[in-house]
Amino acid sequence: MEQTENDTAAMAARYQCFDPAAYLQYNYTPPRADFDREDSIVPWKLARLHQAFAEGDIGGELLVDVGSGPTLYQVLSGCEVFDEVVLTDFLESNREELRRWLRDEKGCSMDWTPYLQHVCKLEGRRASAWTEKAAKLRRAISDILPIDVHRPQPLDPRRFPPAKADCLVSCFCLESASPDLTAFTRALGHIGTLLRPGGHLLLIGALGESFYMGGPGLKIPVVPLGEAEVCASLKETGYTLIRLEVYTLPQDMRVGVDDVTGVFFAKAKKD
Repeated sequence: MEQTENDTAAMAARYQCFDPAAYLQYNYTPPRADFDREDSIVPWKLARLHQAFAEGDIGGELLVDVGSGPTLYQVLSGCEVFDEVVLTDFLESNREELRRWLRDEKGCSMDWTPYLQHVCKLEGRRASAWTEKAAKLRRAISDILPIDVHRPQPLDPRRFPPAKADCLVSCFCLESASPDLTAFTRALGHIGTLLRPGGHLLLIGALGESFYMGGPGLKIPVVPLGEAEVCASLKETGYTLIRLEVYTLPQDMRVGVDDVTGVFFAKAKKD
């Protein structure tokens, strides 16, 4: 236990050099974000999230994104279902990147317009409706909070009481913030305390990944997960798996910024 805590502290220290702009450039531009290709990784993720929120079984008032990083794509479909969205991240640099977009300031590291346009198309609307969606998301985001998934109460309970969320989304957070599978599973249990019984979890993560680049020269270790480990961790932490889908990275998507071989999407319900 002490060794895991030391390893977790070392992970946190490493993240202080994380570069949001570089991370976005590595992962959220073509070829990984090519909206003209059906086999591009970002459109695949957006389609999974759209489908999950459109199926009609997810509902309530509050959606929480666990470990948002400097990205917004993961809540573009959810803001059509939930009136309130809370974003969270461990790093102040990522939270500030999100606040810049929320304030509609110049100098954001990423233009989310193509993402907004693509999700509008998935929803059967014209791409030109993206401005309405952006405005709706800005109205829905009520807070951007610091989070530590390795704490039994990941969010400050004075600002966010336990079991308040109706739905959690978390993308590429837990496996990249944990030193080993035990810590990953424990973190999955910790974030579950934010979710009401019967609430849903939409989890996206890397398969077979041992590292990713968090900036120039910054190699961040990742827990290499397989489908079996994901399923077992969900079961152990009190979730019933509804669906697990897997995407295999085409060779030209393996651009050297990580060694990921695939991505999983899990839709689960808290027992």
